Amino acid sequence: MPTNAAALFLWPSFVAVVLLLVQLPMAAILLSRLMQGPFRRPPLAPATPDLDLLGTVSVVVPTLNEADRIRPCLEGLIRQGYEVREILVVDSRSTDDTQSVVRAYQAHDPRLRLLEDDPLPQGWVGRPWALDYGFRQTSTASTWVLGIDADTQPQPGLVAALARAMHSEGYDLVSLAPRFILKHPGEFWLQPALLMTLVYRFGPAGSPSGSSQRVMANGQCFMVRRSLLEKLNGYQSASTSFCDDVTLARHAAAQGAKVGFWDGTRLLKVRMYEGMTETWREWGRSLDLKDAAPAAQVWWDWMFLALVQGLPWVLVPGLWILQHFAPVSWSLALQILLVVNMVLIFMRLGMQVAVATAYDLKGAPGAWAFWLSPLADLAAVARIGLSSLRRPTQWRGRQYPVNEP
Repeated sequence: MPTNAAALFLWPSFVAVVLLLVQLPMAAILLSRLMQGPFRRPPLAPATPDLDLLGTVSVVVPTLNEADRIRPCLEGLIRQGYEVREILVVDSRSTDDTQSVVRAYQAHDPRLRLLEDDPLPQGWVGRPWALDYGFRQTSTASTWVLGIDADTQPQPGLVAALARAMHSEGYDLVSLAPRFILKHPGEFWLQPALLMTLVYRFGPAGSPSGSSQRVMANGQCFMVRRSLLEKLNGYQSASTSFCDDVTLARHAAAQGAKVGFWDGTRLLKVRMYEGMTETWREWGRSLDLKDAAPAAQVWWDWMFLALVQGLPWVLVPGLWILQHFAPVSWSLALQILLVVNMVLIFMRLGMQVAVATAYDLKGAPGAWAFWLSPLADLAAVARIGLSSLRRPTQWRGRQYPVNEP
């Protein structure tokens, strides 16, 4: 057999062996994380407050040009019970009607206060600065400080359920995974694939986190024991972070705090972004979590995603074509590689079914595209890689210096 012909037969098998050596351990890690799903903490259920919770929670809502989105958030908060002592809306000099909207609600609920934070100091990112400013204005009589985003829709019983569970189980910091409200086909196609990058890296919400550097958090609904925030000097440790929620949660866990990330789909809804383009641009900027982890961990996680979430969508059709049309020997290594990647795809499709409860699918005109979202996995993995390469210079209407916070 000529040398070139022999090489044509051998190189696919060699590549298959190399891929198996790196992909199989990653697949085992993924399987170990996803197997926590059936044993994870069940979704937090609504609760009614009792007298022990009276006035124990201060709520802080950071805002910047949220006039079009904040009404459902305020309506949900004022429907919470007497466990909520105060609701502080910290506005960062919005140029729209945010403050007018808040004042209108303020007239109907004395717990609601509108504050304007001080000018953003050098070295701070806007969101943690507003949260820190709000925390320092909260009542010292409150046990808990709940940071909640203006684009959320709190459901009845949210605050009481969270405060009661954290108190009874001894947690110091807990954040909730929400139910997402999407509208358009592009969002339904892309957003679940981006969400899946978090599930693959950290397991389902409600799973134990292990080491402090694998803690996951969601700042859209983020409750902290006030004494812990005092100990941590507020949000100082997350001042430069574009993923301040994860940064603060990991810092707290490293200090010995009991930290949790729970399923809150029964108690919290959120409409994060308008359309696929905004989802790609805004959410994709922080999903790499590079501000909360060493560079080695960021790139290890990206390699992990590339091998178990992205690569199967290339290898399975590629191997099928190779099997049927290329004149190469179909070795055992190639057969195993095909089977492994088909299993990874079936696992991914199963996870799409599993995360369906995290989406408000009823009545949404583009909901059909949710079931095509696995086909966006390559784009999602690419977005994480692109984000990992550079720090944002624009976030929520603010400009930040290049290479500086």
